Amino acid sequence: MVGQSPLSPGEGRAVLLEPFVHQVGGHTSMLRYDEHTVCKPLVSQELSFYESLPWAMRQFTPQYKGIVSVHLKKDSLGNLTLMTSPGTEHGLVKWSHTKTFRDSCSGKVLLRTDLQYHTDPLLEDTNGNQPERKSYNPWGLHCHRQHLNRLSSKHNENKLHQFLLLENVVSKYSYPCILDLKMGTRQHGDDASEEKKARHIKKCEQSTSASLGVRICGMQVYQADTGHFLCKDKYFGRKLSPEGFRQTLRQFLCSGNQLRADLLEPIVLRLKALLSVIRKQSSYRFYSSSLLIIYDGQEPKESAAPADHLPFPKAPGANPARVDVRMIDFAHTTFRGSKSSPTPHDGPDHGYIFGLENLIKILQSLSEGK
Repeated sequence: MVGQSPLSPGEGRAVLLEPFVHQVGGHTSMLRYDEHTVCKPLVSQELSFYESLPWAMRQFTPQYKGIVSVHLKKDSLGNLTLMTSPGTEHGLVKWSHTKTFRDSCSGKVLLRTDLQYHTDPLLEDTNGNQPERKSYNPWGLHCHRQHLNRLSSKHNENKLHQFLLLENVVSKYSYPCILDLKMGTRQHGDDASEEKKARHIKKCEQSTSASLGVRICGMQVYQADTGHFLCKDKYFGRKLSPEGFRQTLRQFLCSGNQLRADLLEPIVLRLKALLSVIRKQSSYRFYSSSLLIIYDGQEPKESAAPADHLPFPKAPGANPARVDVRMIDFAHTTFRGSKSSPTPHDGPDHGYIFGLENLIKILQSLSEGK
């Protein structure tokens, strides 16, 4: 069992479960539990994966931190709230479904629940200067609103729901630029109905999942020249051709001022390390899982080269670019020994490997200026 002991962010005080403003893809609601922790509805197959996680894969997955139980509640004004059940170790945990909320990142940004890309009002500080503007991807709000509506329509207020507590892998970044990639040539799980299977096969055939083994599922990129996040969703990613995928990958590495070519080498090295690990995981199938590529949109101060130049770190001793690569979403992952996998697969996940190899090739071609 990995990190099974529950968290205790504040003894005897309420903890707001807010929609996670940096969720760029997926359909499951992600919530912010505390600065370093997010939570999502528990799926037994995903829990089984985290509980038996191979040691070599732990550096490429979020840390599993435990489970929290919540139930749905409506206040006197009709606002939907998620609260922990009485007697749990976490005390009161809730998320109020209100019109606005404040994000905890630097800059204290007001985010609306409609699905447009808002920025905070341009207010002047005491010196008459305008603060830096930030905007956020609204996808997490969209997912959470749907989740609350489903819960309220299907369950009464006393129904307990369990949530997984996981590491917030972007908490160390001031301006987290995130690319969510759906990996592999097959997305349906072994337990999928014939209807769902056909639907997922069609999505793969009509997107880069079939040709490249990877498709874009969501993206946010901080544009330093405007102070906005550029956002793309899964519907955009499904329509891309292989060349469109390549151009979007390049766009993910553009800050608005220049191509962040300093990120290419460390991302490729990390992807190659992951590829080496995946090749050794016999029987694992990561159906419908995603891969996150993350970096900080706050550009290094010494970085001021024009977009048509491709500078790598100036000296071997220079600080490497802060990048991360993490696998997420394991609700349909199967492996030998899993309760949900009565007929295990043999060998590594070749569809996932195919996607990783193509992703590495495309990034390498960008670094060569092709």
